[in-house]
Amino acid sequence: MRNHSAVTTFILLGLTDDPQLEILVFIFLFITYILSVIGNLTIISLTLVDSHLKTAMYFFLQNFSFLEISFTTACVPPYLYIISSGDRTITVKACFSQIFFIVLFGATEFFLLAVMSYDRYVAICKPLHYVTIMSSRVCRDLILCCWVSGLLIIIPLLGLSLHLEFCDSVIDHFYCDASPILKNSCSDTWFIEQLVVICAVLTFIMTLVCIVLSYIYIIRTILRLPSVQQRKKAFSTCSSHMIVVSMTYGSCIFMYVKPSVKDEVAINKAVSLLTISVAPMLNPFIYTLRNKQVKQSLRDVLKRFVFHSKK
Repeated sequence: MRNHSAVTTFILLGLTDDPQLEILVFIFLFITYILSVIGNLTIISLTLVDSHLKTAMYFFLQNFSFLEISFTTACVPPYLYIISSGDRTITVKACFSQIFFIVLFGATEFFLLAVMSYDRYVAICKPLHYVTIMSSRVCRDLILCCWVSGLLIIIPLLGLSLHLEFCDSVIDHFYCDASPILKNSCSDTWFIEQLVVICAVLTFIMTLVCIVLSYIYIIRTILRLPSVQQRKKAFSTCSSHMIVVSMTYGSCIFMYVKPSVKDEVAINKAVSLLTISVAPMLNPFIYTLRNKQVKQSLRDVLKRFVFHSKK
């Protein structure tokens, strides 16, 4: 009888085995990661120090930026270490730990995007009651619900997966992902695979339905506004969120909802690369460049910094 418990480490194949191309990948990921952290930390800092950015929308944006930093940090630095050290091995425990944080941050982000769309619905459709409905306590409770929902998604799956035995140690990815790990298992993974699909689809559908319903009411309200200027102003408050939602849900259609096959490994890797590095880097720019209050706050902070540095 084969001793399956001998597999205690996995080997991550990464994005490429070409050394020269790997250097370019390292530079690309390093730059996007640094820009992502700086951009999202800037948003977090602005929402903390500027009194004009103390509304519910910016509280949710602050938490979204924290999730973006956390999500990309769970994936990019470990792979940068693999490239720089040449050591492609990762222990089974470390691999499951990475999956835990990736799924937790990813799922929480989905629920937060749904909450942010509800916030925009209240702001545009019920402006007179916005401060009452989206009070500080309600905002904190909604954030807590997002995190709890993320934990409820990952804990059962991780609990079942910890008892698996493995026959193969090769993972054809640049970070630990559920699909290639389950393929390496000698145990019967049918139930876990179905549970992964159910959790992914439920998270995707539930949050998407909330977002779509919110925007149906938002668009209907905007179209009823009497002037073009009012409609433009109302739409501008939602445009950044709509762009981020489109990027997030569009990429996940490829990776998590649709079953993965061997021919699609390269596509999944490419989409994963965009999701964990490019999207977290772009989101701060999307929210900053399309939001007058954030831009003004950034200008004010930079002016104060330049003024103090001249003293």
